[in-house]
Amino acid sequence: MTETTTAAPFTGRSIVPMLIGFGCTVPAVMATRTLPSERDRRMTILLTPFMSCTAKLPIYMFFVNIFFPQYSGLIVTALYVLGIAVGILVAFLFKKTLFQGEAVPFVLELPNYRLPSARNVVQLLWEKAKDFLHRAFTIILLATIVIWFLQTFDVRLNVVTDSQDSILAAVAGLIAPIFKPLGLGDWRICTSLISGFMAKESVVSTMEILFAGEVTSLLTPLTAATMMVFSLLYTPCVAAIASVKRELGGRWAVFVVVEQCAIAWVAAGLVHLIGLLIGIT
Repeated sequence: MTETTTAAPFTGRSIVPMLIGFGCTVPAVMATRTLPSERDRRMTILLTPFMSCTAKLPIYMFFVNIFFPQYSGLIVTALYVLGIAVGILVAFLFKKTLFQGEAVPFVLELPNYRLPSARNVVQLLWEKAKDFLHRAFTIILLATIVIWFLQTFDVRLNVVTDSQDSILAAVAGLIAPIFKPLGLGDWRICTSLISGFMAKESVVSTMEILFAGEVTSLLTPLTAATMMVFSLLYTPCVAAIASVKRELGGRWAVFVVVEQCAIAWVAAGLVHLIGLLIGIT
């Protein structure tokens, strides 16, 4: 019997962690421990964040419901497909550079599948819901409080009447020029993206606080499209980065942050440029 090698950049075993990545990147990264090849494990960890996790869904729905309500389903689906496509392109790039060689042949022995009991299903649902509520009322709430404090006070801890004079505006203003070519140079947008590093869901709550309900009058459809693409591809949350650090080390964790931010900047820039060329404002 001859062994057939595949031209795919990663093994078929990587599909399971990537599918988990559509739920949350943290367990997806942990699921790569089952991969027998260190090459495949590292590549899978680096590719998993390109799968759009459920925490990004509120960002998509926030913008499509405001700017593209008639195409909401199509746009959200396109974002998921875009994440998969970018992940595949990056996988082929990694295969030619960082992870040269062929993937381990895929042989999978299927276990006996049984219908789960109602008790197990309810227990699993409760554990997942409890974990989400814990995150929602800790990380997200904490991020909202911090953002409010930074927006309310200046560097001398005086209450400001204009948010542009706040500590938050000063910090976000330092990185705003980087996002200006993307049409995202507003300090409030930059602040929202920073808060997304703590938890992706907080991007929406931060924008609602900073824009004070005036999102439709201050943003454009092109800005919304660019923002969604950047949110799709830029660095995963701090919990996911911590998981990458635990599995691969600090250098790879930093690499994930820098690599994904760079890819997100390029992709969002292309969307912004194409939008300008075809006359979308």
